[in-house]
Amino acid sequence: MKVVILAGGKGTRISEETQVVPKPMIEIGGKPILWHIMKTYSHYGYNEFVICLGYLGYMVKEYFSHYFLHLSDLTIDLRNNEMEIHNNTAEPWKVTLVETGPETMTGGRLKRIQKYVGQETFMLTYGDGVGNVNIPHLLASHKKSKNLATLTAVQNAGRFGIIELEKNNRVKTFVEKPMGESSWINGGFFVLEPEVFSYIKKGDAAIWEREPLEQLAKQGELNAFRHLGFWKPMDTLRDKLELEKMWNAGQAPWKVW
Repeated sequence: MKVVILAGGKGTRISEETQVVPKPMIEIGGKPILWHIMKTYSHYGYNEFVICLGYLGYMVKEYFSHYFLHLSDLTIDLRNNEMEIHNNTAEPWKVTLVETGPETMTGGRLKRIQKYVGQETFMLTYGDGVGNVNIPHLLASHKKSKNLATLTAVQNAGRFGIIELEKNNRVKTFVEKPMGESSWINGGFFVLEPEVFSYIKKGDAAIWEREPLEQLAKQGELNAFRHLGFWKPMDTLRDKLELEKMWNAGQAPWKVW
């Protein structure tokens, strides 16, 4: 099963960092937050990724194009222009890097990678949020629901859109970024059926968190997996510093690998 990661936004609320690197490439403990997210999925055996690029996307391409070499011992024969690899420790990842446009919205980015996931169930998450989400339990919840989409519902103070849940964990309503609310919110870590692409109808201007998710909820096709563990987005410089502090102290709850 493929994992799609939205990694094309400008990250204007953390502009102290994103003036020089795209948000998913901001480092926590010397590794991009994108790497941390991928390690979570890889821990559970999901190693095939489709990354939606946009702002400064070439930097993500350069990172992965050199990743194998950076983790290997090398012997380079300059005279003969030959290179021998020793002791490679790179992860068994297959990474498809897709240019989805510098100004494209989240739904538009997802629509642009449709051909790379085809007609199979796939996962989707944001390239700026980490958590110790139990992926097998998430997938089991999605399968049990028989819905077209499952999102991971987390609890966090109200900078984000809230979702109202029914007792059977079906999403009743989805409201993007209400003022002053503190409740269950969309934490990403989606599981999606290929039919969800038909809900994205505004091209590059489509915002995944608005019409598509709202329509899925109205039609009873949006399931919620309630995650009570750790989850945190890297939305501001303060968030970045908090995550860095956890990692450096050896107390990073999202490090499940």
